[in-house]
Amino acid sequence: MSSLPLKIGIIGFGPFAQFLVKTMIKQGHSIRANSRSDYTDLCNQLGISFFSDTTAFIESQNDVILLCTSILSLSKVIKSLPLDCLKQPTLFVDVLSVKEHPRDLMLQVLPRDSDVLCTHPMFGPESGRDGWKDLSFMYDKVRVTNEATCSSFLQIFASEGCKMMEMTCEEHDELSARSQFVTHTVGRVLAEMEIESTPIDTKGFQKLVQVKESASRDSFDLFSGLFIHNRFAKQQLMNIELAFETIKQQLVKKTNEEDSEQS
Repeated sequence: MSSLPLKIGIIGFGPFAQFLVKTMIKQGHSIRANSRSDYTDLCNQLGISFFSDTTAFIESQNDVILLCTSILSLSKVIKSLPLDCLKQPTLFVDVLSVKEHPRDLMLQVLPRDSDVLCTHPMFGPESGRDGWKDLSFMYDKVRVTNEATCSSFLQIFASEGCKMMEMTCEEHDELSARSQFVTHTVGRVLAEMEIESTPIDTKGFQKLVQVKESASRDSFDLFSGLFIHNRFAKQQLMNIELAFETIKQQLVKKTNEEDSEQS
């Protein structure tokens, strides 16, 4: 089953939005983009419309407005939208890596007759370059009255074989802090240590190098956004610090015991 053709407006047309759009175009959806940078040439190549004027973009009668901004810029972007220019109730969707933050912002700022769908595609241009089959897609129908539009949007991902995971924004952020944030943190620590491959790498070390390289490809803004706007991340950072100190103390204790036996 494929989704019904939608008019999808995208705010923030960076690499991740461009990655998603290629599949949406292939499925027959009508795409229009708005971004701080000028993507006119790229949009012309893709055969979609680019709006440099946000008011004209909002007035273009989108079925869906997809928020693809960074975590740190979302508040400024959404509060600056000329929402009084909306010509119809619209489904607003975000794809941020944190969920409670965009949910709360959208409920606070958007018109009450606009629907809110929070999502997190758990993949990107690298992991999804050969297709989206079996890749996880999290979503939370925060406020949905137009089920047809919402279902058609979700079908974009379901029809590509994504593993569709419905959960609350709170559940997502708690799980994400224990997985995505921890992974990014470990990767950033390894990058600070400047670890590199050696001629005698174990399989385990090769995986650590991959974690470091993956974390380094993402911006520090993304990493800091995962920390600042996920209330569960603070505890995970404390857990990492505590675990490191515990292991350090165990090593010191073992060293002291060894020294005592040899003296």
